[in-house]
Amino acid sequence: MGGFSTKATKTIAAIACLTVIVGCSATFRYHGYAPSDDELANLLVGADTRETVEEVVGKPSSSGVLADGDWYYVSSKFRHYAYKAPQPVEREVVVLSFADTGVLENVERFGLEDGRVVALSRRVTDQPVKGPGIISQIIRNIGNVDLGDVFGDG
Repeated sequence: MGGFSTKATKTIAAIACLTVIVGCSATFRYHGYAPSDDELANLLVGADTRETVEEVVGKPSSSGVLADGDWYYVSSKFRHYAYKAPQPVEREVVVLSFADTGVLENVERFGLEDGRVVALSRRVTDQPVKGPGIISQIIRNIGNVDLGDVFGDG
């Protein structure tokens, strides 16, 4: 009775093997929050305001640089594997744009695929482009051309 029994040895070996297997399996960490498509479907572009958006999907973790800037919801999923550095597996960014009046103007969802930003979905109001069009810009600049600069002095 000087040594371990066969059953105890097998139990210790099984625990050691399980520890090695569990230690080498990937674990995942989640950061941030991005509203789901179902939650975003409850938002009405052109009708909802910042207050109603906050009630439906909550306040964002980030917003634009300006006081009344866009709202950004960012969620990320990282894979941790043994001693290696964490690797991003998924990333989604939801951007809610508001007009100057505080009314929801655009809803966009972006993903990170192969290191590139990819638009996953986009809902935009049907409004004309803000500011002058290309034709009006060309017509306005016709009188601003100095022919001496174009043909040279000389």
